[in-house]
Amino acid sequence: MLNRRFLRIKVLQALYAYIESGESNINNGVKNLLESIDKLYELFIWQLSFLVETKRYAENKITENKHKYIPTYEDLHPNLKYVNNRLLNLIEDNVDFKKQEAALKINWADDHQDVVKKYYVMMKDTPEYKKYMAAKTDSFAEDRKFIVTMITNYFADLDVLQDFYEDKSIYFCDDYHLVSSMLIEFISKMKNFDVNSKLPSIYKEDTAEKNADEKFIQDLFRETMNHYEEFGQLIADNTNNWEKERICLMDMIILKMALAEFVCFPFIPVKVSMNEYIEISKYFSTPKSKIFVNGILDKLAKKLTEAGKIKKNGIGLLDNKIF
Repeated sequence: MLNRRFLRIKVLQALYAYIESGESNINNGVKNLLESIDKLYELFIWQLSFLVETKRYAENKITENKHKYIPTYEDLHPNLKYVNNRLLNLIEDNVDFKKQEAALKINWADDHQDVVKKYYVMMKDTPEYKKYMAAKTDSFAEDRKFIVTMITNYFADLDVLQDFYEDKSIYFCDDYHLVSSMLIEFISKMKNFDVNSKLPSIYKEDTAEKNADEKFIQDLFRETMNHYEEFGQLIADNTNNWEKERICLMDMIILKMALAEFVCFPFIPVKVSMNEYIEISKYFSTPKSKIFVNGILDKLAKKLTEAGKIKKNGIGLLDNKIF
């Protein structure tokens, strides 16, 4: 499920935490990296469960309203579009989802119903919800679009949910926005998903590719740290009008990770590494970082190639494909 960009982001976060902590044992850093990726998947399941729980909450509210002492017409004839949302029902009925939810002992109804209620009340007041519920059309595509829209437009600023996850785990807090992107990607690409389908895993399903992903993140972490001072000096020597100390830590780590891929990963094209880290810099550093990272990496790629320090192998290394 995690494409290489997500994996690079996890390494970036782990390196930042490792350096800020003052830790000196690289093995401990790698261990924390792998644990953070496991926690990332846990949060993915929690967020799927949260979406499903909002539907369950809506169902309970409909039942309660029907049993009021003096129910209104709306209470007796509720709009069932949200509780019948095909995407949410599909996830709820999925065997693998039920297994994962049970394994993590997720129980919103007994333990965290206030979080669900606050979101549900907020959701009902949004223009997107009102438009969705009033629409005359009714399809799986529409159901899916509404859920994606809610995640895209509201989850980033959903303090009640972020605060809840911060109390659950520091990893959850760090990965909240990344998991929102993963949710959108998973939901947007759901095809032929049914009750017996497997939820996407963190790594690729194929054993060889899974092992390659795990090796990639561990090697990237280690090679970046093994060459940390060397790459730092290289960056300092090639940043005109910039002192090494003036480059923010996140930019410095991004540059060093890219250099590690240039020099230590012969099967990853230089252009791919550059594109990936330029994109990552847009979201994890300063507003001007994209231009800065682009310029420095372009300059260093040419110098290292000319010096014979970048040696790439394999087919397609000149292509602009995502690795």
